[in-house]
Amino acid sequence: MNSSKPVSRGLIVMGTIIVQMGLGTIYTWSLFNQPLVEKFHWALGDVATTFSITSFSLAIATLFAGRLQERLGIRRLTLLAGLLLGCGLIASAYATSLTQFYLLAGVVVGFADGTAYITTLSNLIKWFPERKGLISGVSVGAFGTGSLLFKYVNAALIAQAGVSQAFLYWGVIVTALIAAGSLLLKEKKVPAASAQQAQTGKPDFSVAQMLRTKEAYLLFLIFFTACMSGLYLIGIVKDIGVQLAGMDLATAANTVSAIAIFNTAGRIILGALSDKVGRMRVISFTLLVTTLAVATLSFMSLTSSLFFICVGAIAFCFGGNITVFPAIVGDFFGLRNHSKNYGLVYQGFGLGALAGSFVAAHFGGFHTTFLVIGAMSVLSLLITLMIKPPLGDTTGSAAALHARQHA
Repeated sequence: MNSSKPVSRGLIVMGTIIVQMGLGTIYTWSLFNQPLVEKFHWALGDVATTFSITSFSLAIATLFAGRLQERLGIRRLTLLAGLLLGCGLIASAYATSLTQFYLLAGVVVGFADGTAYITTLSNLIKWFPERKGLISGVSVGAFGTGSLLFKYVNAALIAQAGVSQAFLYWGVIVTALIAAGSLLLKEKKVPAASAQQAQTGKPDFSVAQMLRTKEAYLLFLIFFTACMSGLYLIGIVKDIGVQLAGMDLATAANTVSAIAIFNTAGRIILGALSDKVGRMRVISFTLLVTTLAVATLSFMSLTSSLFFICVGAIAFCFGGNITVFPAIVGDFFGLRNHSKNYGLVYQGFGLGALAGSFVAAHFGGFHTTFLVIGAMSVLSLLITLMIKPPLGDTTGSAAALHARQHA
């Protein structure tokens, strides 16, 4: 069977969408915080820490996922990750201590989720090298859609079955989704470096070769900035609405769903747009908009409408950033080692998630953090206007081989 047939690629897209929707359900964790507090009488902050551990474990998993895929293959790895994720959630139904939740819903679920997330995303991009931005948007958008849909599913499960039993049903549903999606996946084999260069004229970088380029560190800084701004502002949107825009609690809470919609829309729209106008130009645009929005939040008197416009714009840009960056890494460093290379750059997501909260906690709250984010956004914007894919000698890298072959 010819793996390049459109129908074959269509099934792989469908399988990836199903898997990513299952993976995205972890972003409904906030629904479980208060019910767990009421059942076990723990502090809310201690319960909420579970999801910080989940996010950190997800980011760490991306460092190892590429090597696991090489050993197991995409279909088997995704199936095993789905089973592990489901088991972590099902076991959480019987957890009775914070330590158990940290281990099961935090470490186990996060590691399984990150493993399947980055490998299925990278595999899909390899199947569509001519439309990396659009296809990345489809995959990352499915992840966001899973979060949106399961806010209603998990809310209903908690209300009807109680918080502990909700974990059980959630785990069963997610396992079924990821297992079903994994059956439609097929590994995309990228030609060896020399063959790939002959076909495309572009080199493939190993992890070691990528790390010898300055562009790898500049991309990390840009991605870190984009993630810090998006994750911090989206994570505290309700608090900003109440304290800075004078919203009542109910109105501020309603903005959370609207922000999720903007976030998902940014993934689809900006991902597709990046194929047409250039990926770095899209990132320049998102950083400019983020800078303007943060400046508005910092220095202007906020009305409810202005607040909504600013945070909606940041959410839209953040969704675009995390969609376009996998394609940028493919453009800069090739597709053969994409999951491993992007796994390193992706650490900017985990560190960015921690950085905003750290700055706010230690240096003065909302306004100071906005100023830091604004300054970093300006710096990253300037980098995007100058950075180019690496083509120089990297001391034995694929890029150097490519240059010698065409000298």
